[in-house]
Amino acid sequence: MLWKILLILLISMVPLIELRGAIPIAVGMDLGLPEWLVLTVASLGNILPVPIIYLFARKFLEWGSNRKWPPIKNFCQFCLKKGNRAGDKLLSEAKSGVYFALFLFVAVPIPGTGAWTGTLAASILNLDFKKTVIAITAGILVAGLIMLLVSLGVFKIIFGVL
Repeated sequence: MLWKILLILLISMVPLIELRGAIPIAVGMDLGLPEWLVLTVASLGNILPVPIIYLFARKFLEWGSNRKWPPIKNFCQFCLKKGNRAGDKLLSEAKSGVYFALFLFVAVPIPGTGAWTGTLAASILNLDFKKTVIAITAGILVAGLIMLLVSLGVFKIIFGVL
């Protein structure tokens, strides 16, 4: 049972796959784990990288913008400049609504809109750490619930697509 839990945990930590892939894989493989445990482990695995990504993405870009090798230097400077400009504009227009938008971005389980992407964007935009983690965690929980319901076929039953 421990290897099954570790499998779900590790899959949900992988960028682009995250819990959007871990939950259907766990349900599809019929691992024999209760649904609440699959949801909990996948959510935890998806949440764990968030603070690390947030804290180190911007630091990497700042480090890279001071390198001598032009490809890294130019890329990092471009990301920082673009991120700072976009962040200032976004925060002046959206105010605190930016965190709700971040929540929705992560909560909608479509490819490319997961916790990794949302956290990278928040880090580059220099959004508040605590508010970012709360918004992304809430988004992960909603996305996890949606993916579990879809994986279990609940929407097929509700909408009569059987």
